Amino acid sequence: MTDTGSLNLHWSQALIAGFIAAGVTDAVISPGSRSTPLALAMLRQPRLRCHVAIDERSAAFFALGMAKVQRHPVLLLATSGTAPANWLPAIIEAGQAGVPLIAISADRPPELQNCGANQTVNQTGMFAPYARAAHALGTPHAGFDPGYLHRLATQVCEQATWPHPGPVHINQPFREPLLPATPHIDDAIPAPVCQCPPQLASEATQVAELAARISGRPGVIVCGEMPGEPTLAPALAALAKQLGCPILAEPLSGLRFGPHDRSHLCVGYNRWLEGGVEGCMANPEWIIRLGAFPVTRNLQNYVSRITATHAVIEPWPRWSDPARRITHLFRAAPRDVCQALLAGITGSADAAWLEAFMAKEEGAAAQRQPSPIHIVLNSVAEGSALFIGNSLAIRQLDSLSGHNDKMLHFFANRGASGIDGNISTAAGIAAAHGQTVALIGDLTCQHDLGGLALARQQDLVIIVVNNGGGGIFDYLPQRQLPEFEQGWRTPQNIDFSHAARMFDLGYAQADSNEALQRALNKALRAGGAHLIELKQIEAA
Repeated sequence: MTDTGSLNLHWSQALIAGFIAAGVTDAVISPGSRSTPLALAMLRQPRLRCHVAIDERSAAFFALGMAKVQRHPVLLLATSGTAPANWLPAIIEAGQAGVPLIAISADRPPELQNCGANQTVNQTGMFAPYARAAHALGTPHAGFDPGYLHRLATQVCEQATWPHPGPVHINQPFREPLLPATPHIDDAIPAPVCQCPPQLASEATQVAELAARISGRPGVIVCGEMPGEPTLAPALAALAKQLGCPILAEPLSGLRFGPHDRSHLCVGYNRWLEGGVEGCMANPEWIIRLGAFPVTRNLQNYVSRITATHAVIEPWPRWSDPARRITHLFRAAPRDVCQALLAGITGSADAAWLEAFMAKEEGAAAQRQPSPIHIVLNSVAEGSALFIGNSLAIRQLDSLSGHNDKMLHFFANRGASGIDGNISTAAGIAAAHGQTVALIGDLTCQHDLGGLALARQQDLVIIVVNNGGGGIFDYLPQRQLPEFEQGWRTPQNIDFSHAARMFDLGYAQADSNEALQRALNKALRAGGAHLIELKQIEAA
């Protein structure tokens, strides 16, 4: 093999074959010239599903959405220059949220670096603070060992998934010519590397010590966003029952909806914590936290007050303690810790402890009025995916969703909590999961209009709450400022019907709960991509 173009392609095919052997099934490609060898290798690999997205920022969030569902790395490819720089928001989100991504940027060869060559920037270490690992590869060279690239791909997949899932960056330079002189197809896949990641186990004496501390005493279990794990919910329910304590579960915990025991579940805490709590509820003696730190300020403040015994179960090597209250940290599988604690519990709290929380829950449920949140949750089918936008939408879901035995899968970009790329993420979720409903705000939609190009290919209903700008700021101190309307609320006066037509999405406008119900039912029955603009509906 003598011509550079054939060498580039053969090298790229070996690398992609390694990713296939390691279990990768999907790649998101943004068109470009310097990335041609890798794009060609991906497109000619029959065992790889390729998705093409023109906008690199949208492409990265689309890959993020797919990886959220699959919990396995998705490949991301872009050409050189500023193209990979557009990945940065999604790379940050993946790093913060623990989502596996493999970002491959094509690059100019070394002789074109630092000399003013066009479309050339320093791409090495571009994502260093947020990537789990980075690999700066050399240009393809004659006589290379394909086994090197096969094992590198396996190594990269492991780095993206264990011990803390997240993004890995590969920077791959190519010399011209980029195309092979003669057609060349090699779709052979090497034998996979047998990998056996360790199982994290808790120390028995530490579990026994915590069990002794909490047995018979009033406390709470608080669950934030967690990766889906079907066996965890029953283990948590059994532990709460044995302890006689409530579980304060956020919607992204995966605990609010499903057939498991929800008798100890609290979901109305935002309402009854708003003015503070009095009596015994104000002073739990212990807390067990799982998943990410809570979303809403009321629950954050309540959690932060508990200092005597503050246990966190966190298998990933991240420090989840913004309130600086941890007294016990378990680096182990949450289900295993719950089961081990269950075996060591010797008594439950006084019945009045749980009854006080349940009475608050009943009061919150009685005050809950019909809202767009309820319409969405009641309309979607069992097993559907729901993507919830940041700012106001996620907080309204937290306050208003309730809970029931319908199994639903909730997603949001809560790692860095940005409003960028939300439509693209929802489109990626739909591509990997199937029918998906996204509930986002008007500024969030405006921020990612380019994502509608990806949405139109999916079974996705996007509900845009058009409440005239940044509604979240109505609940923040900035609302007192005389510059509030201009600098924070920022009403946009946008008609999203034009965007829907531009990208060939079904469109409907609703100005009441009843109209939303009709529009959503029609869109779900029809399937495909739809945008429903919900005008000025305020949640209760």
